[in-house]
Amino acid sequence: MFFEGSEKKFEVHINPAHGSLRCLLSDVKQQLVAQAGADILSSIKSEHCEAYVLSESSLFIWDNKLIMLTCGQSTLIESALFCIETIGVEHITAFSYQRKNECFAQLQPSTFLDDVKRLNQLIAGQARRIGKLDGHHHYVFSANHNFTPTAVDNTTELMMYHISGPTADYLAGSEQHIPTINQQLNLRRLFADFTLDQYAFKPYGYSVNGIFEQYYFTIHITPQPHNSYVSLETNLDLKNNHVISELLAILQPSHWDFVGFNRQLPITLSQAQYCTAQALIDTEQGYTIEVKQFQAHQTETLTIEHLN
Repeated sequence: MFFEGSEKKFEVHINPAHGSLRCLLSDVKQQLVAQAGADILSSIKSEHCEAYVLSESSLFIWDNKLIMLTCGQSTLIESALFCIETIGVEHITAFSYQRKNECFAQLQPSTFLDDVKRLNQLIAGQARRIGKLDGHHHYVFSANHNFTPTAVDNTTELMMYHISGPTADYLAGSEQHIPTINQQLNLRRLFADFTLDQYAFKPYGYSVNGIFEQYYFTIHITPQPHNSYVSLETNLDLKNNHVISELLAILQPSHWDFVGFNRQLPITLSQAQYCTAQALIDTEQGYTIEVKQFQAHQTETLTIEHLN
């Protein structure tokens, strides 16, 4: 069984004078999610944010910002276009759209360039590929808006590939339970102040959203053997936090990517890891994107799969 874990993502900011996104989208959230071919499974809310676990990842809505992530063969571009048209492009102050290269890109309903052509019909912007085509790479579309992010408007993204060790074995096993996943990932300690909303998929797979005040995090795990993938995204300041280093130690990926929007890598590498590639990009919207790719300092055993 194969499931495409790599996410697509869009983020939109609006002018506060236009009102609250939480109010503007209150009656169309189901429709927004359905455009991507996904369903809302559960939700949590705080004074600052609404968070939704989806059948294909997550949705977060603040008064002036929305983030939506989907995986699998979802059609996130349809949700992005629906969101732009519902809000009105004249009220949008910043917009970005991201895709990570997929394992089986030929199975996706569209390519990144297909999506960009449709986005440019509504909102002008610049499209970039970061990384080599024959390796892990990232696509980013940024609208041509004169936008100044606030000091706390930053994002850390961590993508881990080919996890190993006892936690990886449990996640890919015949049966998983949320309390055990919590314990193995140390979530209650790493995100002590956060309210959590979790979902365990069948036969395997796991998603969790967490919110605390204006902060959020989300983790998605696709633990299938030979193509395992785990992602973390948060706007929490991890400078004095051990979240990344602990998750790397627990999940033991053979490769991993860091993507920071106005955020630098908050850890010092151990001797067991080394950086294989990096890039620094300034976007039209005032964000500096840092991308770093890493590999475990060990010889990896190649997978042999019988095809007939």
